[in-house]
Amino acid sequence: MVYRIIDKKHKFVSYFNSETGAYMRTGILDKDGKDTGKDPFMGSFPNLIDVGVMGHCIHGKMGLCTKAGIGCYQSGLFVEKPNMSVDDFKWITEQCRHKCNQFALGGRGDPDQHEHFEELLKICRENDIVPNFTTSGYGMTSEIARICKEYCGAVAVSWYRSDYTKIAIQRLTDAGVKTNIHYVLGNNTIDEAIERLRNNSFPEEINAVVFLLHKPAGQGTQENILSVNDPRTAVFFKEADRIHPYKIGFDSCNVPGVLQFCRNILPQSLDTCEGARFSCYIDSDMTMLPCSFDQKRRYAVSLRDNSIEEAWNSDTFEQFRTYLRNSCQGCEKKELCMGGCPLMPEIVFCDKPQRNIR
Repeated sequence: MVYRIIDKKHKFVSYFNSETGAYMRTGILDKDGKDTGKDPFMGSFPNLIDVGVMGHCIHGKMGLCTKAGIGCYQSGLFVEKPNMSVDDFKWITEQCRHKCNQFALGGRGDPDQHEHFEELLKICRENDIVPNFTTSGYGMTSEIARICKEYCGAVAVSWYRSDYTKIAIQRLTDAGVKTNIHYVLGNNTIDEAIERLRNNSFPEEINAVVFLLHKPAGQGTQENILSVNDPRTAVFFKEADRIHPYKIGFDSCNVPGVLQFCRNILPQSLDTCEGARFSCYIDSDMTMLPCSFDQKRRYAVSLRDNSIEEAWNSDTFEQFRTYLRNSCQGCEKKELCMGGCPLMPEIVFCDKPQRNIR
């Protein structure tokens, strides 16, 4: 089914296909309803919400992230909080009915290990919201894969370089689930990424490999940040720019790199940081943030005291948007990049003299 959301305040229309996951929004519409070709800066309500249903990681004590060379940005190894309750999740979901298209379930652990996992997925579908999530795959069973096929749009398996990674991918694809790999790209993983792209050695049955840029949040280190001046960065994007047996995707943090190094990717297909513009994050303790990487909670708004719409329209969220509005005013690609990450400027793949963060 295709859902249409008319944003009267910001004068655009968005469309979402709940079967394929295809999403499209028009440019800003003029008084006659014609598309001006200018992208809207934000929506009146988030189109996608990252819902952190997991307050703790049951696999954290096993150090799965650490063994895979990934620093958990949620500090799942050390933080122990209750998982989000069904009542809280339902309260969130009912506010989003016919306003938000998708939930990305996440938090401090694997969402498929939530004690009420199937019930959360049912609540999403009852409110016409498509649930997706990322998992380490360690606890993935054939039964969980069946549940995912029934309710989810797609499932991503983190590339943890282990037997259970491949087993989880196989169980999901055998069940007919659209399955992606999430690959964290950092100093310690870029060589492998280049080699696998060059040789097309990711599992053939997947839908896509999505590259997520390493951030120095939680257990993520400064030493693992990639530099725009590292020659491997240009090589990586060159390899990603080729045709592969599976789709290649990037998180929005990678957009400055795509703009600088890729030649075959249409700029119109890219969306830079959507935090507080078209997406947000809600933690298991009912705190709403523009982005899940704001681990210092500089832009936090409590949903114990506010609705989602009130938090979205708060002065706190507007402060986050100010960065994106005002950065890099002299750059010709300003509209496509908006200065990159407002939280961690050091991760942005840009060394242009026009770069001006305000």
